[in-house]
Amino acid sequence: MERSFGRAADALRPVTFEQGIAPHAAGSVLVSFGNTKVVCAATIDEAVPRWMQVQRVPGGWLTAEYSMLPYATLDRKQRDISRGKLDGRTTEIQRLIGRALRAVVDLEKLGPRTLWVDCDVLQADGGTRTAAITGACVAVDLACRKLMAEGKIKETALKERMAAVSVGVVGGEVLLDLDYLEDKDATVDLNLVMTQGGEFVEVQGSGEEATFGEEALFEMLRAGRAGIESLLALQERALTVSASQPRP
Repeated sequence: MERSFGRAADALRPVTFEQGIAPHAAGSVLVSFGNTKVVCAATIDEAVPRWMQVQRVPGGWLTAEYSMLPYATLDRKQRDISRGKLDGRTTEIQRLIGRALRAVVDLEKLGPRTLWVDCDVLQADGGTRTAAITGACVAVDLACRKLMAEGKIKETALKERMAAVSVGVVGGEVLLDLDYLEDKDATVDLNLVMTQGGEFVEVQGSGEEATFGEEALFEMLRAGRAGIESLLALQERALTVSASQPRP
């Protein structure tokens, strides 16, 4: 089957990281997975949640919020605030982003402060949650570097970077990094989050009115692992360029 951007079954869409997209944030990036574009911004609050104060929990906290802007899709999506509550999908995704980031952030090294990570989808063409996680990790890395530069922490609170990618079975073939048209036709859908060290952070897989066996699962995991290795290399390249640029 012909894939977007003329890519092979095991290829990512073109991935880019445009840093400094939100100047008032401690770290920000516009991440693009093909036509899926997400702004990820990390901001610092010099306080911790009340429950941490009451329970005398040491260190800091990290939390994430996710939203899809009304014009991100072909048909306008109503804002959650206009309905008075988050929809189930939004709640699930922002919890996933927060869990994934807390797995690679040392909250004690962060100190008594809260790191807020906002992920706003500007354009959706499949894989918004995986793009958000991959971009959010870069934003957190940049925020930790800013905290170090300001002398607020002695060493980075980011233990290691991570990335996420989607994999699915479409027309009996395992495909990496699904766009919307592929995702809606997938009989199996899997989202994979992994660290630089090759450890799993989260595996979300399900059959869409279908079942799948171990062989298909292992093939998807192999494709996903290779894709994440490529994403980690792209993150590294983007951050290396950032570190080499003079500060304003």
